Amino acid sequence: MRLYIAPRAPNPRRVQMFIAEKGITGIPEVAVDLNAQEHRSEAFRARSPLAKVPALELPDGRVLTETRAICTWIEGRWPEPDLMGRTGEERAFIEMADRRIEWYFMLPMAQCIRHTHPGLAPLEQPQFPDFGASQRDKALDTARWLDAELQRQPWVAGERFSIADITAFCTVEFARLARFKPADEGLGALQAWRDRVAERASARV
Repeated sequence: MRLYIAPRAPNPRRVQMFIAEKGITGIPEVAVDLNAQEHRSEAFRARSPLAKVPALELPDGRVLTETRAICTWIEGRWPEPDLMGRTGEERAFIEMADRRIEWYFMLPMAQCIRHTHPGLAPLEQPQFPDFGASQRDKALDTARWLDAELQRQPWVAGERFSIADITAFCTVEFARLARFKPADEGLGALQAWRDRVAERASARV
């Protein structure tokens, strides 16, 4: 089994945090250099046809891509501690929260960074800075909603830590490249939540 990652990229970090929260050890990591276009090489495309990371090579040689799919497989193999819900109802609400963060916070923030940060120009050609700026505004709208949620509950999906918190934390950390910090936007609850998550051992992967 091998996990293909890209240092500093948010989606591989989501899987790394998920693994760390479960206390799983012994899965070798293979770093893929995105700036050197290694993800577009023939060798890597043989594992990940759409040239995306993360990718998890399973013991039988098959390869899983897409962060949520990889985490689902890991949850099935190592169910404790569960991060995706125990009952069907709990799983549904955690998935709802996770998907909201992924689609309405992480995706627009990533689009902002890919289209405005000069360091990501090799990955996004052509860049459209105006589009990137508009996506930051959309991400900020979601951040305000999330701040309100965290004023009434301790974690993104409710009363306990879950995969949704991992997705949100990786987004907030990646958003530094867009000069986003919750406290600077007046989002005190989101900042306090971020600081609590940062104290977890998994946040140091």
